[in-house]
Amino acid sequence: PETGAELGPEERGEVIVKLTSELKSLFTYQDYGKRPPIEGVVVHALRRFLDDGGSMTELARFDGGVPAAFPGFTLAQINYSVLQPSVIKAFHLHHRQTDVWFVPPEDRVVLVLVDVRSGSSTEKTVTKLMLGDGQSILVRIPPGVAHGCRNLGAGPARIVYMTDVHFSPEPGAGDEGRLPWDLVGADIWEPSKE
Repeated sequence: PETGAELGPEERGEVIVKLTSELKSLFTYQDYGKRPPIEGVVVHALRRFLDDGGSMTELARFDGGVPAAFPGFTLAQINYSVLQPSVIKAFHLHHRQTDVWFVPPEDRVVLVLVDVRSGSSTEKTVTKLMLGDGQSILVRIPPGVAHGCRNLGAGPARIVYMTDVHFSPEPGAGDEGRLPWDLVGADIWEPSKE
């Protein structure tokens, strides 16, 4: 006897939906596979302690300025940034500086990373991460990985980030470069509609 796997869809009693010719060219299957991480980007889950009075998250433990979660990163500065609703801040690029980002779980910020390092094993790879949104994580962003963010929440969003290079507002003295906000297309900033 034939098994269901050997029978065609019609023989198994399945209904086959036929798309119009206009829709056939637009149709794709959703890819749920894990995308390759960008070389040097590290996502580190944090523990959030809750009680009836609130919560506490330990962001990092340091030994000589080096956080335990990110060996090789030496803390030079801690920054606090506020992002208004729907605002896009992108793309930032550093030649020397490594960033470590944290968004409180009460906020909702999409972080987009683009590997723009020539010759990198993950050159041109784009990664989109949701920060906050109920989770507590740190994200290490190495030099040469363009990064930007958008506040998807209804109120202001907070970002706490650590750097291993001191900020300087003087042109050429700091390590604050920019690339166009739509470097990988304007649609990257929109919430997924799938």
